[in-house]
Amino acid sequence: MKINPGWRPLGQDRARADIGAKPVQARNFADVMSHQDEQRTMEQLQQKLQDIHNQGERLTRSMTVRELKLYRQMVKQFLEDTLGRGVGLKETRGFDRRGRTKRYKLLDELDSTLIAMGEELLESEEGRMELLGKIGDIRGMLINLFF
Repeated sequence: MKINPGWRPLGQDRARADIGAKPVQARNFADVMSHQDEQRTMEQLQQKLQDIHNQGERLTRSMTVRELKLYRQMVKQFLEDTLGRGVGLKETRGFDRRGRTKRYKLLDELDSTLIAMGEELLESEEGRMELLGKIGDIRGMLINLFF
């Protein structure tokens, strides 16, 4: 008895169609959580950047000490957040020319997009930052004058 080679049972045809599909990548819980944390961090930093821009606009409309202080605090907090998350400190050990051991601490760039956001803030708010520097200089002179 001859069996037709083109004939296959219904179950085998289904298995063959799935061979071309991409296999599902197994993702563990830690990967999912780190991705969500990264996404949330970027959203928070984007919101802070928008708040800083709005505060800068408010500062240009009304130059009050309160607005200036709030703007300064917002910029400081944003830069601390971006640099804290974007740069890491790495310690390595090595030898100098005489054979003594030395410890080196290196700054390691962890997230270039966060660092780019900090640089973008500094470039876009450059005029206001110069104003903050001048006001700080004036405050220092006044303190020196009184004491």
